[in-house]
Parts: sequence; C-alpha cells; structure tokens
Amino acid sequence: MNNPKEGDTPVLITEAAPSFDDQHAARKRKYILMMSLRLPCLFLALIFAQVSWWLALGFLVLSIPLPWAAVLIANDRPPRKSERVNRHQQGEPSAHLIERSNHQIIEG
Repeated sequence: MNNPKEGDTPVLITEAAPSFDDQHAARKRKYILMMSLRLPCLFLALIFAQVSWWLALGFLVLSIPLPWAAVLIANDRPPRKSERVNRHQQGEPSAHLIERSNHQIIEG
C-alpha cells in the first residue's frame, strides 16, 4: 500500500521566485541568527576581560558591526533571475532567414 504522505510534496513546475512571505521569513531568520551572535560575543568579552584584554577587545570589536550587517542582510532581497530576452537585431538579415527566390510555381 502506498504511503499517503509520500505524494504530498508538490512538484516545482515553474521558475517563479519564492513568495514575498517566504522571502520575508528567510530574512527574519537570518536577522535573528546574526543578532543572537552578538550577545555571546559581549559576554565572552566580559569574561575574557579578566584574563586577556586583547581577546576581550577582539570579541568586542566583533560584536560592533553585527547589528549593521544583520540589518543589511535582512533588508536585501534575493537577486532576480536573469532572463534571456530574444531581441531583434538590426543589420543584414541572416541567410537562413531569407526565403529562396527560385520557387516552383504551380498554376491551375
């Protein structure tokens, strides 16, 4: 017997871009991930301030550009797919596009 859940997966039949809701959800996940990395960096900077000031400074410097980068990445939409456009080229037409002049004419 076939598994009823097996045929539930839709088949992609178009090259359409993901919906705006899907894009927005993906951007929110990226933003939350990047911003969640900032707090551990600050805590590590506090912990290592007692042990090694240069390591604490490194974590602090790492945490400073994270909000800026998170906003830039969250506001960026995925690139558009390049579409190949068939355009008319001016100039001499190609030989294969011109009809031959020696037709057989059948008169009735």
